[in-house]
Amino acid sequence: MDDLRDPRTFDRAYKQHAGAMFAAANRVLRDAPASEDVVQDVFMHLWRRPRSFDPARGTLASYLTMMARSRALDRWRTRSVREAAVERTKQAMLPSAAVGEDAAEPVNRREGRRAVMRALERLPGDQREAVVLAFGGELTAREIACAVDVPLGTAKSRVRLGLQKARAELSAAA
Repeated sequence: MDDLRDPRTFDRAYKQHAGAMFAAANRVLRDAPASEDVVQDVFMHLWRRPRSFDPARGTLASYLTMMARSRALDRWRTRSVREAAVERTKQAMLPSAAVGEDAAEPVNRREGRRAVMRALERLPGDQREAVVLAFGGELTAREIACAVDVPLGTAKSRVRLGLQKARAELSAAA
C-alpha cells in the first residue's frame, strides 16, 4: 500500500474499506451509530499511527476489518458491564427482600453469580468469549462466528466446550 500519511491514499483506503469495517462492527454491536464511531476510531488510529499497519503481516483490508471487530467487541463488553452495573444499582434501590423471601436468598443469588463468574474466568479465552457472546450478548453461533472471524463449526464447538467445562467447574464447586 502507498504511504498512508498521504491524504489521497488515506482517502482511497477509507472509501475502499469503510463499508466492510462498518459491517464487521455492526455484526457485533447491532447499533449503526456506534458502528460508525468504531470505523472513525480505527481510521483515526491509522491516521495518527500509519506504521501500526504492517503489510508483511497481511492486507490492509484484513487489518482494518480485524481492528474494527476488535474495537466493536471492546465497546460491546464495556456496554455490557455498564448495563449490568446499572441493573445492579436498580436492584439495590429496591426494597431489600421480596415478600416471602428468605433473608438468605439474596446472598445465595450473589454467591451463585460469583461462582458462575469464577467458572467463566477459568475457561480458555476463546471458549469464554464464545460463551459470553452467546449468553451475555445473545448472539447465535453464526453471529459469533462472524464476530470473531472463525468457521461456524468452530464457534459452535467453543460454546459447547465452554459450557461443558463451566458446568463441570460449577458441579465441582457445589
